Amino acid sequence: MRPTNLHRPCFSTRITRGARAAALLLAFALGVSSTRPMQAQAAAPPASQAEELRVAAGDLIELTMFDTPEFSGRLRVSEDGNVLIPVAGKVKLAGLTANEAARAIEAHFRDLDILNDPHASVFVAEYATQGVTVTGEVRNPGIYPMLGKHSLQELISAAGGLSSAAGSVVQLTHRSAPEHPLVVAIDRSGAPIAPVQLLPGDTISVSRSGVVYIVGDVGKAGGFLIEGNQRLTALQALALAQGANRTASENKTRLLRRTPGGRTETPVPLKKIVQGKAVDPELEDGDILYVPSSGRKNALAKGTEAAIAVTSGLIIYGRL
Repeated sequence: MRPTNLHRPCFSTRITRGARAAALLLAFALGVSSTRPMQAQAAAPPASQAEELRVAAGDLIELTMFDTPEFSGRLRVSEDGNVLIPVAGKVKLAGLTANEAARAIEAHFRDLDILNDPHASVFVAEYATQGVTVTGEVRNPGIYPMLGKHSLQELISAAGGLSSAAGSVVQLTHRSAPEHPLVVAIDRSGAPIAPVQLLPGDTISVSRSGVVYIVGDVGKAGGFLIEGNQRLTALQALALAQGANRTASENKTRLLRRTPGGRTETPVPLKKIVQGKAVDPELEDGDILYVPSSGRKNALAKGTEAAIAVTSGLIIYGRL
């Protein structure tokens, strides 16, 4: 019994040592594998780098040269994109971010052998375009100040809000990336469906909804909005106009459309479309769907109304 008990601690010690070794190997493996994604993530550029504002003509920068304050000060970017630094001369900064501008100034001082180890800091104190341009389907298009943080809805509200013909998307163009405009969906109040960042110098262009007109012998004639990415057919438009009246000549309906070659007129056989015997045409911005009245139906309706009136009169006379 005693020898058996003596072997148990030794066996557990072996297990413990083996477990510790395995744990150390596992921790080392995890540590090696976990450092790789961190290094890759650190090497990747930040997502907001493309949206960083860049120096442009007319901007006012604040240059700080550490240990050499005589070179520090506020400098205005000229029309050709340069700043004039005392003693050091001109440096091209247009198109650079604030950090890139600081590195360019440091390289300029080194190239001229003015400073061996310069350390510069650049802060854009004033952008030439501090406002945001709001255009398109708003009541008061113009340039509105962007001092501080403002939302897309606030800028649209400052422009008087959306017009009655406004669409459901906005094109947002950053001054730093004019070749990559963003398309943002908005609701009827001008609030974006997804959050967006606004910067000084941005341009907001509110899209316009297309309008189709339904006229003639229909329940409610008028113009109806159609979004550029939506589909509206003749039957759908007729439904928006509360349908054709009973005196309408549905098979004589016409689609009037303006083309570069002039206005065209196309027959639209509504009865056949309902029966699936003809194609339901898709409407475009500015189209006019005209539903005429039927002379025969009008005459029949008038005759029916007269007969009803006479019959009602006879009934009333008989009761007297």
